[in-house]
Amino acid sequence: MATAHIYQLNPSMPETIRPTKKQRELLTFIESFIKEHGYSPSYREIMAGVGYNSVATVALHVNNLIARGHVKKRDNSARSLEVITSVDAPKIQTNEIKPGDEKWLVEKVEFRFVAAEQQSTLAQDELDQLYVLIGALKVLGLDGAAQSFIPRLSELKKRL
Repeated sequence: MATAHIYQLNPSMPETIRPTKKQRELLTFIESFIKEHGYSPSYREIMAGVGYNSVATVALHVNNLIARGHVKKRDNSARSLEVITSVDAPKIQTNEIKPGDEKWLVEKVEFRFVAAEQQSTLAQDELDQLYVLIGALKVLGLDGAAQSFIPRLSELKKRL
Protein backbone atom coordinates (compact mmCIF):
# COMPACT_ATOMS: atom_id res chain seq x y z
CA MET A 1 0.00 0.00 0.00
CA ALA A 2 1.49 3.35 -1.08
CA THR A 3 1.55 6.15 1.42
CA ALA A 4 0.62 9.67 0.40
CA HIS A 5 3.04 12.46 1.18
CA ILE A 6 1.25 15.16 3.10
CA TYR A 7 2.55 18.61 3.89
CA GLN A 8 1.01 21.49 5.77
CA LEU A 9 0.93 24.88 4.03
CA ASN A 10 -0.81 26.87 6.69
CA PRO A 11 -2.07 25.67 10.07
CA SER A 12 -5.52 27.14 9.38
CA MET A 13 -5.84 25.33 6.03
CA PRO A 14 -6.58 21.63 5.60
CA GLU A 15 -3.71 19.33 4.76
CA THR A 16 -2.86 19.06 1.08
CA ILE A 17 -1.78 15.86 -0.63
CA ARG A 18 1.23 16.24 -2.92
CA PRO A 19 0.16 16.24 -6.60
CA THR A 20 0.79 13.28 -8.88
CA LYS A 21 3.02 13.65 -11.94
CA LYS A 22 0.00 14.30 -14.22
CA GLN A 23 -1.48 16.74 -11.73
CA ARG A 24 1.85 18.60 -11.52
CA GLU A 25 1.82 18.87 -15.32
CA LEU A 26 -1.68 20.34 -15.22
CA LEU A 27 -0.81 22.68 -12.33
CA THR A 28 2.32 23.85 -14.15
CA PHE A 29 0.27 24.62 -17.27
CA ILE A 30 -2.35 26.55 -15.29
CA GLU A 31 0.31 28.50 -13.34
CA SER A 32 2.26 29.34 -16.50
CA PHE A 33 -0.89 30.43 -18.30
CA ILE A 34 -1.92 32.70 -15.43
CA LYS A 35 1.56 34.24 -15.22
CA GLU A 36 1.61 34.87 -18.97
CA HIS A 37 -1.96 36.12 -19.45
CA GLY A 38 -3.01 37.45 -16.05
CA TYR A 39 -6.10 35.23 -15.91
CA SER A 40 -6.76 31.51 -15.73
CA PRO A 41 -7.15 29.31 -18.81
CA SER A 42 -10.49 28.03 -20.05
CA TYR A 43 -11.07 24.29 -20.03
CA ARG A 44 -10.63 24.25 -23.81
CA GLU A 45 -7.28 26.03 -23.49
CA ILE A 46 -6.23 23.51 -20.86
CA MET A 47 -7.36 20.69 -23.15
CA ALA A 48 -5.21 22.03 -26.00
CA GLY A 49 -2.26 22.99 -23.81
CA VAL A 50 -1.95 19.70 -21.95
CA GLY A 51 -3.06 17.44 -24.81
CA TYR A 52 -6.28 16.02 -23.39
CA ASN A 53 -8.94 14.71 -25.76
CA SER A 54 -12.05 16.25 -24.21
CA VAL A 55 -13.26 19.04 -21.99
CA ALA A 56 -14.83 16.39 -19.74
CA THR A 57 -11.35 14.97 -19.07
CA VAL A 58 -10.13 18.45 -18.14
CA ALA A 59 -13.12 18.92 -15.82
CA LEU A 60 -12.40 15.59 -14.14
CA HIS A 61 -8.74 16.44 -13.53
CA VAL A 62 -9.50 20.00 -12.39
CA ASN A 63 -12.12 18.68 -9.96
CA ASN A 64 -9.53 16.25 -8.58
CA LEU A 65 -7.10 19.12 -8.08
CA ILE A 66 -9.83 21.07 -6.29
CA ALA A 67 -10.64 18.09 -4.08
CA ARG A 68 -6.96 17.63 -3.22
CA GLY A 69 -6.58 21.29 -2.30
CA HIS A 70 -4.25 22.41 -5.11
CA VAL A 71 -6.69 24.59 -7.02
CA LYS A 72 -9.80 26.51 -6.15
CA LYS A 73 -12.56 27.82 -8.34
CA ARG A 74 -14.11 31.19 -7.59
CA ASP A 75 -17.90 31.51 -7.82
CA ASN A 76 -18.29 28.88 -10.57
CA SER A 77 -17.51 31.50 -13.20
CA ALA A 78 -15.41 31.20 -16.33
CA ARG A 79 -11.65 31.60 -16.01
CA SER A 80 -11.85 31.44 -12.25
CA LEU A 81 -9.19 28.86 -11.39
CA GLU A 82 -6.63 29.83 -8.77
CA VAL A 83 -3.61 27.73 -7.94
CA ILE A 84 -3.43 27.38 -4.17
CA THR A 85 -0.25 25.33 -3.95
CA SER A 86 2.65 26.12 -6.21
CA VAL A 87 4.12 23.21 -8.12
CA ASP A 88 7.66 24.24 -7.20
CA ALA A 89 7.29 24.50 -3.44
CA PRO A 90 4.61 25.21 -0.93
CA LYS A 91 4.36 28.95 -0.40
CA ILE A 92 2.23 30.93 1.96
CA GLN A 93 0.93 34.02 0.24
CA THR A 94 0.05 37.00 2.38
CA ASN A 95 -0.46 40.66 1.80
CA GLU A 96 2.26 41.53 4.30
CA ILE A 97 4.90 43.92 3.06
CA LYS A 98 8.49 44.09 4.22
CA PRO A 99 9.58 47.45 5.67
CA GLY A 100 11.88 48.16 2.69
CA ASP A 101 9.07 47.39 0.26
CA GLU A 102 6.69 49.60 2.25
CA LYS A 103 9.08 52.53 1.94
CA TRP A 104 9.51 51.92 -1.80
CA LEU A 105 5.75 51.70 -2.34
CA VAL A 106 4.99 54.87 -0.39
CA GLU A 107 7.73 56.69 -2.32
CA LYS A 108 6.16 55.61 -5.62
CA VAL A 109 2.72 56.83 -4.52
CA GLU A 110 4.31 60.09 -3.33
CA PHE A 111 5.96 60.49 -6.74
CA ARG A 112 2.57 60.09 -8.47
CA PHE A 113 0.98 62.66 -6.15
CA VAL A 114 3.77 65.19 -6.70
CA ALA A 115 3.47 64.73 -10.46
CA ALA A 116 -0.31 65.26 -10.30
CA GLU A 117 0.04 68.31 -8.04
CA GLN A 118 2.51 69.94 -10.43
CA GLN A 119 0.18 69.65 -13.43
CA SER A 120 -1.82 72.70 -14.36
CA THR A 121 -4.80 70.54 -15.36
CA LEU A 122 -5.68 67.13 -14.02
CA ALA A 123 -7.69 64.52 -15.92
CA GLN A 124 -10.32 62.38 -14.20
CA ASP A 125 -8.46 59.16 -15.03
CA GLU A 126 -5.34 60.50 -13.30
CA LEU A 127 -7.39 61.25 -10.20
CA ASP A 128 -8.96 57.78 -10.41
CA GLN A 129 -5.49 56.22 -10.50
CA LEU A 130 -4.57 58.06 -7.31
CA TYR A 131 -7.74 56.71 -5.66
CA VAL A 132 -6.70 53.21 -6.71
CA LEU A 133 -3.22 53.69 -5.26
CA ILE A 134 -4.67 54.79 -1.92
CA GLY A 135 -7.02 51.81 -1.98
CA ALA A 136 -4.06 49.51 -2.66
CA LEU A 137 -2.23 50.93 0.33
CA LYS A 138 -5.26 50.13 2.49
CA VAL A 139 -5.56 46.60 1.11
CA LEU A 140 -1.89 46.01 1.88
CA GLY A 141 -2.44 47.11 5.47
CA LEU A 142 -0.72 50.47 5.14
CA ASP A 143 -3.67 52.46 6.52
CA GLY A 144 -1.49 55.19 8.00
CA ALA A 145 0.18 55.86 4.67
CA ALA A 146 -3.19 55.79 2.89
CA GLN A 147 -4.65 58.29 5.39
CA SER A 148 -1.73 60.65 4.88
CA PHE A 149 -2.56 60.96 1.16
CA ILE A 150 -6.30 61.59 1.56
CA PRO A 151 -6.09 65.38 2.25
CA ARG A 152 -3.90 65.78 -0.83
CA LEU A 153 -6.36 63.76 -2.87
CA SER A 154 -9.19 66.02 -1.68
CA GLU A 155 -7.24 69.09 -2.82
CA LEU A 156 -6.64 67.53 -6.23
CA LYS A 157 -10.32 66.65 -6.53
CA LYS A 158 -11.23 70.33 -5.97
CA ARG A 159 -9.05 71.28 -8.95
CA LEU A 160 -11.02 69.07 -11.32
